Amino acid sequence: QARLEESGGGLVQEGGSLTLSCTASGLTPGGYDMGWFRQVSGKEREGVACIDRRGDLTYYTDSVKGRFTVSRGSAQNTIYLQMNGLKPEDTAVYYCALVSAIGSRTCHPGTYWGRGTQVTVDS
Repeated sequence: QARLEESGGGLVQEGGSLTLSCTASGLTPGGYDMGWFRQVSGKEREGVACIDRRGDLTYYTDSVKGRFTVSRGSAQNTIYLQMNGLKPEDTAVYYCALVSAIGSRTCHPGTYWGRGTQVTVDS
């Protein structure tokens, strides 16, 4: 059964950095487009950054461009999210998910999600 597991969340001061990691397992062999999404309580989940299976195409929501970097690990179906210059408005639960469609201006989540990791940025 497919499983995605995130790690790396925590509490950081404004302007600080965190790196999130996600590993997917239990999948049919092959690469998958994957991404990071975040949700604040009471608000809709939003796409933050996504990357295609080859690492050639990435998507970023406007609010994180220039601060966040999504990348693929050497292990298949592992991705990272390097977050620099964190702001209080980045505070959210961050989820890793398989992506059903990705473009330079869009990223749509698929069926499989991790449980999420909390990122809290103090001002």
